[in-house]
Amino acid sequence: MGPGRGSGREAESGRAQGARPAATRLAATDLRAKHDAVILACGSTRPRDLGIEGRDLGGIHFAVDYLAANTRSLLDSNHADGAFISAKGRDVVIIGGGDTGTDCVGTAIRQGAKSVTQLEIMPRSPEDREPDNPWPEWPKTFKTDYGQEEAAVLFGKDPRIFQVTAKRFLGDAEGRVSGVVVIDVEWKRDAKGRPAPQEVPGSERTLPAALVLIAMGFLGPERGILEAFGIEADERGNAKAAFGAFATAAPGVFAAGDMRRGQSLVVWAIAEGRGAAREVDRYLTGSTRLP
Repeated sequence: MGPGRGSGREAESGRAQGARPAATRLAATDLRAKHDAVILACGSTRPRDLGIEGRDLGGIHFAVDYLAANTRSLLDSNHADGAFISAKGRDVVIIGGGDTGTDCVGTAIRQGAKSVTQLEIMPRSPEDREPDNPWPEWPKTFKTDYGQEEAAVLFGKDPRIFQVTAKRFLGDAEGRVSGVVVIDVEWKRDAKGRPAPQEVPGSERTLPAALVLIAMGFLGPERGILEAFGIEADERGNAKAAFGAFATAAPGVFAAGDMRRGQSLVVWAIAEGRGAAREVDRYLTGSTRLP
């Protein structure tokens, strides 16, 4: 992918990571044999990819790799090790929204990005509640998070472009990304009555990009973990565990957190951990006093 590690440049694999001790690997069969109960809380770590032309160019990374490498380098050496992906002086395009996309916007700004653009395939939310979104439902209204606020102050506008999708990536002579070809979309009903994006003819254009971050969500936990413990995946690719009980079909094996419910907030991680502990206590002793 990019040049070697150092001075905030990408590692060849596309993941900028410092040297770290190898983790000890324990077989699932050993864990189950030596313990009465096992809780799997490994997160939802498989990012959704974007399989379009030019995806193999250097400078295109999953958002989770970008954010994790930056944080790890900051904590390990205050960025002195250079083992991170830098946005300094670059035109940055972030594909996707949500909390992860916002974190990419904020991090790129702090690193000194030349420009930051965030692509959102969904329409811009309304300023006020729609009739089909009454109180006390969560308000589906337009929101600006810290990343977009900082970008607006620095660059004079919100970095988000709504109802647009990436068509292909363009590269330079060195095999690095240099631009993203995008096109506007309209949301219309398909043959089955479901809303689907349709391209708007004549709206194709190119955005400059020296760094592209894919923040399109996640597809569930690593498949090998589920297979090793004999756990079935649900329709979303997460560990299938009984709601409220956290128990999987494998006796004595429980699943909690993002691994069970999908990517979510830290408050849900706390709640899931407490709930799983309660149900393991019940499983081991027949009753529980845990909340």
